[in-house]
Amino acid sequence: MSYAETFKALSDPVRRQILELLKNGRLSAGDIAGRFDMTQATVSYHLKILKQADLIRETREKNYIFYELNLTVLEEIMMWLSELKGET
Repeated sequence: MSYAETFKALSDPVRRQILELLKNGRLSAGDIAGRFDMTQATVSYHLKILKQADLIRETREKNYIFYELNLTVLEEIMMWLSELKGET
């Protein structure tokens, strides 16, 4: 993970909304897509960017793909920001 990839992924409002949805637990790709007025391909693109930034994880179960937050990366970013602010 690089901070550049992470902040690029976080810069898009749709991707931030996807992360907000996932804070309550894992969701299938179809459940995520159903919350947006855009094509499945567009939602898949956003999920791909979030995966590349390591902000979400995907697991496959039968014919479904489920996504969940990768809290490790978020905690690492929060620690970095705290250090930048001079907090310990």
